[in-house]
Amino acid sequence: MQAPRLVVGISGATGIAYGVRLLELARKAGVETHLVVTPAGQQTRAHETDLSARDLAAMGRRLARRTSVRRSPRRSFRTAGMVVAPCSIRTLSAIAYSNGDNLLTRAADVTLKERRRLVLLVRETPLTLGHLRAMTAVTESGGIVMPPVPAFYLRPQSVDDIVEHTVGRALDLFGTDVPDLPRWGG
Repeated sequence: MQAPRLVVGISGATGIAYGVRLLELARKAGVETHLVVTPAGQQTRAHETDLSARDLAAMGRRLARRTSVRRSPRRSFRTAGMVVAPCSIRTLSAIAYSNGDNLLTRAADVTLKERRRLVLLVRETPLTLGHLRAMTAVTESGGIVMPPVPAFYLRPQSVDDIVEHTVGRALDLFGTDVPDLPRWGG
């Protein structure tokens, strides 16, 4: 049986730790990941991590090397869906209104049109009415808006614990069970 495939998008919003940890946990769970990083996502990587572009690329099984819209995952490329972690408001808006102007937003558009699961870890606060309307549009199209809101019931000891819990919940939406991931038991 073939390992499940997941497209992982990283946009330019702060919080690249979510995308990085998602790639790590997906690998641990045996999920084949295909990585799409926007140029703004690469800028965020440089600001928020010690990872090189090559280090980040090595975390996914495959990296989309071009930003060409024609290179997006197509119908014949079967996946469980796509996660954008983090998802900027610019990326959310492009997805909400079918503006597939780069590889990440086109892949998300294909995910929605093929009725596959799309999870967006939207990173913005406070929210404007325009942001909320874009979230509504994505939800009405079948996407899941999942702001990375920390949960404290597991009594996290570090930021890494908070990130891991959020990413684990995102992977749960794809039916992916990550070994040794702490769970709420009560």
